Amino acid sequence: MPELPEVESVRIGLVKNIVGKKVKSVQVLHSRATNAQSIAPLTAIAGGKIEAVKRRGKFLWITFNRPEVLVGHLGMSGQFLINSKSAPDQKHLRARFDLGQHELRFIDQRTFGWLAIDETIDDVPKMVTHIAMDPFDQYFDLDRTIERFQSKKTSIKQALLDQSIMSGVGNIYADEALWYCAINPLTSCAKLNKQQIRNVITASRKVMAAALKSGGTSFDDLYKNVNGQSGYFERSLKAYGRDGEPCKRCGKVMKRIVISNRSAHYCPKCQPIPRGRALEISGR
Repeated sequence: MPELPEVESVRIGLVKNIVGKKVKSVQVLHSRATNAQSIAPLTAIAGGKIEAVKRRGKFLWITFNRPEVLVGHLGMSGQFLINSKSAPDQKHLRARFDLGQHELRFIDQRTFGWLAIDETIDDVPKMVTHIAMDPFDQYFDLDRTIERFQSKKTSIKQALLDQSIMSGVGNIYADEALWYCAINPLTSCAKLNKQQIRNVITASRKVMAAALKSGGTSFDDLYKNVNGQSGYFERSLKAYGRDGEPCKRCGKVMKRIVISNRSAHYCPKCQPIPRGRALEISGR
């Protein structure tokens, strides 16, 4: 699933290509492209002039010279592509927006992504208000976020994936941040002190910033930016997807476990499993 760096790469590309353009028409090619919570058909934005493209965590929204906004979530495989009108339709094309000389196309192979028309509260779409700010937000409250983490009775890996605590982090960058901090994914949030959690948040931001410079992480063709290009941060990964390979810090063979149906990758030497959890794992 695209995480913050991938979604931000898309947002930056959209800003460069569509801001100031007028949406001449909208064509929806698959019913599941529209989220059930949409307050109006996607065609409602036809005639509107695009003013900005914004993001919170993994959510994008496009603002117009009218109150409604177009909200988008890429799901597992959603893509926004800028194409010429003469370009052949992609196999999984779900919606198209006529911008004059070019089209903005929404492609989604697995159909978990979606688009919706929504209203805003304090400049944030109503359907996004339950999502916490991400560490790149200018109003991100680090101390309050640390408190939220400490109040959780789950593992730190589960908490990092909880978008109501801090948004934008997914499986890839959670594993990377914990590797940099030498903290095992199974470690309980309650067992971490404020400085340790601060380090995890800081590491999350740093690794996502580095990924953004590389255009994000692409393991297949399911993630591309608006120009159809893949990111290349997978070359720099230290933990995610590296089970069976030597740790880039100590050389020990990396391992993979499953936490709440999500994979987690770690170094057994640099990131030892907490004592109680080690017994739990060995007893499975």
